[in-house]
Amino acid sequence: MKNNFKVGYARVNITPPLGVNIAGYYKERIADGVLDELEACAVAVESGDKRAIFATVDHCGLTHDFLDPWRTEIAERTGVARDAIYIHSTHTHQGPACFANHPNPKNVEYVDFLRSRVIDVCTLALGDLKDAKMGIGVGEAKNVAFIRRYRMKDGTAKTNPGVNNPDILHSIGDTDERVNVVRFDREGGETVVIVNFGNHPDVVGGTKISSDWPGMTRRTVEKCIDNTKCILFNGAQGDVNHVNVHPKAGDFNDMFNDFDGCSRGYGHARHIARVVTGAVMSVYDKVEWLENTNLRYMERIVDIPSNKADPKDLPLAHKYHELHLAGRDDEIPYKAMMLTTVVAEAGRMVRLENAPDAFPMSFTSIAIGDVAFFGIPGEPFTGVGRGIKEAEGWKMVLPTCNTNAKRGYFPMKDSYDEGGYEARGSNFKAGVAERIIDEALDMLSKLR
Repeated sequence: MKNNFKVGYARVNITPPLGVNIAGYYKERIADGVLDELEACAVAVESGDKRAIFATVDHCGLTHDFLDPWRTEIAERTGVARDAIYIHSTHTHQGPACFANHPNPKNVEYVDFLRSRVIDVCTLALGDLKDAKMGIGVGEAKNVAFIRRYRMKDGTAKTNPGVNNPDILHSIGDTDERVNVVRFDREGGETVVIVNFGNHPDVVGGTKISSDWPGMTRRTVEKCIDNTKCILFNGAQGDVNHVNVHPKAGDFNDMFNDFDGCSRGYGHARHIARVVTGAVMSVYDKVEWLENTNLRYMERIVDIPSNKADPKDLPLAHKYHELHLAGRDDEIPYKAMMLTTVVAEAGRMVRLENAPDAFPMSFTSIAIGDVAFFGIPGEPFTGVGRGIKEAEGWKMVLPTCNTNAKRGYFPMKDSYDEGGYEARGSNFKAGVAERIIDEALDMLSKLR
C-alpha cells in the first residue's frame, strides 16, 4: 500500500459541564444532563510534501472570531498551511453557546477548553498518519430529511408550519438524499470513513447535551463495520430538517411536538443515524478505488452585500428585539415558528443597522485527487449543495456547511420574495446563494 499517501485519525471528548447555556432556538436552555458525549474528530492527510487537516466539532456553529486564530495557531504548531486547515461544526442544537462576552461564565470557560481540544485533535491526527488508499461511493438516505419551507393555501411561504397543518399545499424544493462516502483503508490502522449528508441536527430538543444524529451516525457506523473510525461532515442543510409534516403509520414514533410546533425526539435522531449508516453500508464494500491522491487546497475571501433593513422597519424591529431580550416574547403577537421568524428578523435588522454594506466571506476547498471538499461558512440551502456538486471534472464533490466560520443562512434568491424564517433572518442580500455557487465552481475549476 506504500504510495506516498497517508491518513491519520483522532477523536477527543468536548462535552461541557452542566449549567452551560445551550445554543439554538432563540430560547434560553440550561444544560441539566448528558444524553451522549460531544466530540471533536480530525482526519489528517499527507500526499507527497503536502498536508491537510479536516476537523469536525459537535457544535451549533463557531464564528470566524474564534476559528481564525485557532487555525493560525494550529498552522504554527503543526506546520500545516493555514489554507489547508478545514474546521467544520456539525450544527447540533444540543451543545454550548459560544460567543464573546457570554454572560454565563461556564460558557466563557468552555471556549478555552474547546480551543485546546480542537488543537489537540488536529495534532493527534497528524501523529497517527499511516499509508493509505482512498475509495468513494454514493448511497441514499431515504425519508429522513425534508424541505422545511412550505407553500401555504394563502399563498405565503412558511418554515416549519407544523405537523398535519391543513393549510399546507406543498414543500418548496426537493431534498438531496445522497450520502457521500469516502473510505480510507490504512496499513496497520483502522479504516477511516468520511460521511457527508445534509440535514439539520435539531432533532433532539430539550435541555440535555447531545451530538444529535451526526454523532449517533459516527458511533453507529463504527458499531456496524468492524475496525472503522467515522467522521461526519454535514452538508447543505439550510432549508432541510427532520420534520415530516404528513406522518403515517409509525413515522411519529419516539417524537413529541415541541414549543415551536416542530416534532422532535432522541429516538428519532437515532433513527436518522441508522438510515444514514445504512446508506454508508450499502456502498462501503463496493467503493471505487482511486489512484490519484494529489493534494491541493485554496482559500478565497469575497465581499458579500449585507441585508440591511429599510429604515422605516427599524422602530418595530427594535421593539420586538428588546421584548425578546427581556424575556417578554408573550407580548410579541406571534406564536410557534412565526414567533421565532419574527424574532430572528428583528435581530437581523438591529444587528445590521450600523454594519458595513458588505462582509468578507471566506471559502475553503481541499482536493484529494478527483475528490473535492468545499467549505461554506454558514448554512446553505439544498440548491447550493446541488449546484456545487455539479462542478465539472470531479469524481465527487462534498459541500459542507459551517466550515471555518458560521455566518447564518444562505437562502436561494427566490426565497427572499417568498418569505420564511431563513430569508427573513439572513445577514446577506438576495443573490448570496447563487454567488456561493459561482465562487465554488470557479475555485474548483482552478483546483483541477
